[in-house]
Order: sequence, then C-alpha cells, then structure tokens
Amino acid sequence: MVLAEIVVGQVVVVERIGGRGSFRRRLLELGLVPGTRVELVSVAPLGDPLEFLVRGSSLSIRRADAAGVQVSAVTQTARSAPAAAATVSAVREAS
Repeated sequence: MVLAEIVVGQVVVVERIGGRGSFRRRLLELGLVPGTRVELVSVAPLGDPLEFLVRGSSLSIRRADAAGVQVSAVTQTARSAPAAAATVSAVREAS
C-alpha cells in the first residue's frame, strides 16, 4: 500500500521511501523514515495536498509524492496497546 491511498484518521507505518534523490532525502530529513508511524490528518478541498502527522509535527505533501512512500497498516491491537497498558496499571492500583 502507498501513503496516497490511506484515509483520514488511518495510522500506518512507513516501510520504504521511493522517489528521486533530493526529494527522497528531504522526506527522510523531515522524519518520514522506515518504521515511523504516520496518520493522515486531512485532505485539502481539491484533494491535494495531504496533511500527515509525523512524529508530532504536521507534514503536507502532494498526493503524487505520497504515492512514492510504501506503508503498511497498523493493526488495531498494536494501536491500542498503550491504552490497554494504562488500563491494566490503573486496575492494579485500585486493587
């Protein structure tokens, strides 16, 4: 799957950055590196650019450029793991 195909609110993990030299390097400098979690926050009214949340910062890139970034979906279990851990520790403290 590529970054340009995800829907608003979906969280994915970067697998590979494609593209040409300087633009690819710029994406890497902005924090879009393999293993990074990325969420699609919004899409501009005409469908381009796309706004992503990357390491706590907003990153807007064109849909054509996002098509060069290979991603994989984050499973529901992996996304909710921190919340589950917090719930377990809260239950232990209450006991």
